[in-house]
Amino acid sequence: MAILAAAAVPHPPIILPEVGQGEEKKIEATTRAYHEVMARATALKPETVVIISPHATIYADYFHISPGERASGDMGQFRATQVKFEVAYDEEFVRELAGICEQQNIPAGTLGARQPRLDHGTMIPLYFLREHLPLEKLQFVRIGFSGLAAQEHYRFGQCIARAAERLGRRVLLIASGDLSHKLKKDGPYGLAPEGPVFDQLAAQSLGKADYLSLMAVEPELAEAAAECGLRSFWIMAGALDRRAVKAELLSYEGTFGVGYGVAWELPEGEDESRNLCEQYLMLRREAMEKTRAGEDALVRLARASLEYYVQHHEALPLPEGLPPELLQQRSGAFVSLKKDGKLRGCIGTFLPTRDNLAQEIIYNAISAGTHDSRFDQVTAEELPELVYDVDVLTEPEPIDSPKKLDVRRYGVIVQCGNRRGLLLPDLAGVDTVEQQIDIARRKGNIGQKEPVQLYRFEVARHT
Repeated sequence: MAILAAAAVPHPPIILPEVGQGEEKKIEATTRAYHEVMARATALKPETVVIISPHATIYADYFHISPGERASGDMGQFRATQVKFEVAYDEEFVRELAGICEQQNIPAGTLGARQPRLDHGTMIPLYFLREHLPLEKLQFVRIGFSGLAAQEHYRFGQCIARAAERLGRRVLLIASGDLSHKLKKDGPYGLAPEGPVFDQLAAQSLGKADYLSLMAVEPELAEAAAECGLRSFWIMAGALDRRAVKAELLSYEGTFGVGYGVAWELPEGEDESRNLCEQYLMLRREAMEKTRAGEDALVRLARASLEYYVQHHEALPLPEGLPPELLQQRSGAFVSLKKDGKLRGCIGTFLPTRDNLAQEIIYNAISAGTHDSRFDQVTAEELPELVYDVDVLTEPEPIDSPKKLDVRRYGVIVQCGNRRGLLLPDLAGVDTVEQQIDIARRKGNIGQKEPVQLYRFEVARHT
């Protein structure tokens, strides 16, 4: 058998009467939709339930599959210890899935277990499932997603479907995950403009089985919205690869400032046109070609420098035909690398250290890709996926007060003796001068109460 069906469901503890103490009545539509999903699932007579949870063991570069024969947990974290669960794991399925992932060169398995007890992202779907189907009649597979790219989650989902087919299992897949956590000013996480935008996109996509749109969500949008379940949905999409899917959004609510969506995804037959991973990768290639075509001379130089170094293990000779300002100007410069919307390296100089700006960019690009201690060195395989920024700095000027800073206009240098921390301006997630100074202090290993000299600078950002 392949995947019988999939469900995208939220996991708010407050939805349980034992936790909500009456507050759960404010999201009754979600409760009704949850019961509808589980009733439909029960009618399909599943044997194994695969649950993907954002609160299981999570690694940046590895899909963790919970090991062992059994697992248990309770809602004691939410003052409801009486709500308990115990499940049996499908060990044969886990072995088969791990083996398929190894064959496909996908980093996944049972190593590094940190959370043997069931998490609430798993237990809340179980709460509703057991009201329709005794849990002791089922086997379970619990999975934590990763920090890897959308296509890797999709490929992992394909492996889940392949394991189900090889074993002849009747499998229900549950993609546990809330939507945005930033829908209301008075919500627990506040309001971000991106929150409602993300939720509208996600809810519509789940209701139409438009998984390509989910895979193509801009990382900046997802991060600003503080979403929870997107990676669960990517895995679900892969598990339904090349299948015609009848989808239905059964409910959506944002009552408490967090988006709760319940969707039912029913595969109906083969559909080769839904090779969504290939389509997604084609879109990415087209976007990268457009990005490269729009790069200015500084960014092109940074890219050429790192690519030359990775391939030849030496610095790029100064190219001919560079704009005069690159050869005549001396400035500090930072080179930033991003991959899949995430920082992949950033190194720079706040004062000039080379003969000209061109040399500054050449050597800082090499350092960003090979000497940023936060990351492994960039590999040749990654080069086509990198996006570059170059920031050219004005000479830092001392200031006597944080009031002379502006997080959008000025970068800051915080200095205490020989220790120094620098932060560029206009960074996502840095909204106040206090945040800016605090981060710069930590980067320079400077205590919060230590006296400092502040400097400010401006940048010309090239992308």
